Amino acid sequence: MIIKEVKKDLFTVSDDYALVHCISADFKLGAGIAKKFDELFDVRQKLFNVFPESWIPRWDKTQERFRGGSIILFSDYTFFNLVTKRNYWDKPTLTAIENALVWMKEQCEDHYITKLAMPRIGCGLDKQNWSDVKQLIEKVFADTDIEIVVCSL
Repeated sequence: MIIKEVKKDLFTVSDDYALVHCISADFKLGAGIAKKFDELFDVRQKLFNVFPESWIPRWDKTQERFRGGSIILFSDYTFFNLVTKRNYWDKPTLTAIENALVWMKEQCEDHYITKLAMPRIGCGLDKQNWSDVKQLIEKVFADTDIEIVVCSL
């Protein structure tokens, strides 16, 4: 695993990278980078097309994770919607972020994805500490050949 931190707009990385961001199970996508994903890729509508029922009933409070996840694969781009909290106003726990990362790693292996680009997930509006989240990323992806670029402006 290679992890690089760069000063760059996430949406300007080459299209061989799968983009990553965090969302809530209620699909609000009303603020932060999730809002930008929705504006650029119509994520909210795509999620409701695939999952017409709310994801909230599937949220397992005891394990702090959604029973599933969302990867959108297109010929020209791929992105991951990591569900890390039940409602948009909640704050994700490190456990929820780790569970989402494990799910994403499995999806990368299943779909032969070797390059990821993400912001400092869980750290903007979600208020987690970047060094803690980075440690989780390094732990989860340690045994892979996946290149991860973390973009910040």
